[in-house]
Amino acid sequence: MVIESPLYQRRRAPTAEELAGIPWLSHLQPSERERIAPELVVGDALPGDYICRMGRPVNYWFGVVEGLLKMSADSAQGHPITFTGVPPGGWFGEGTAMKREPYRYNIQALRKSVVAGLPLESFHWLLDHSLGFNRFVMNQLNERLGQFIAAREIDRMNNPDVRVARSLAALFNPVLYPGVGEVLRITQQELAYLVGLSRQRVNEALRSLERQQIIRVEYGGLRVLSAEALRSTLLGSADTGRERR
Repeated sequence: MVIESPLYQRRRAPTAEELAGIPWLSHLQPSERERIAPELVVGDALPGDYICRMGRPVNYWFGVVEGLLKMSADSAQGHPITFTGVPPGGWFGEGTAMKREPYRYNIQALRKSVVAGLPLESFHWLLDHSLGFNRFVMNQLNERLGQFIAAREIDRMNNPDVRVARSLAALFNPVLYPGVGEVLRITQQELAYLVGLSRQRVNEALRSLERQQIIRVEYGGLRVLSAEALRSTLLGSADTGRERR
């Protein structure tokens, strides 16, 4: 028996504004968009709702229209491991959808969010028929691979400040998350959940980045003043870590 999630029960047709926030639709030919747009659905996720669960089959390719999600899994010892956050404009799980395999991670809403879903068969139809869609998906996979390689390199250093900077750089990635722009709407507690540190330690790291004029902490979010400086901080830290080894 299949148990429908609350998100699935709250599914509805997207509004015109929500469709405008789906980045890959602009890569489709008019005939492709005309066929696919009516098949898109959105759901209103509440804090704590699961969009994907480990071991469950894939039925949709998902993206965030509004809000914030986190991607996590359980370690062999049963401890939760958070991989990344997914802010507005981010679509995820294309590798799982392509292979039609069960999810190997959980995706959960950190706050009230609007999540869009493209049915799995529609996703595969686009892979078979749309050159623009294939380019979008390849860019997604390539960018995500580079992101995870960099994350593994930096996490070996176990430096809290660098871990916070890495999470911010990932969330401000313009390829994976085009809906973010220069301001990320996130609380320090939400960032602490994603990084795996206390809110107080995250606050210290943010103040350090602010003193370097890399970011600015604003009411309800963070503004990146220099994305290049943020990436340079990570590259310099990774190089230092390699020299020490």
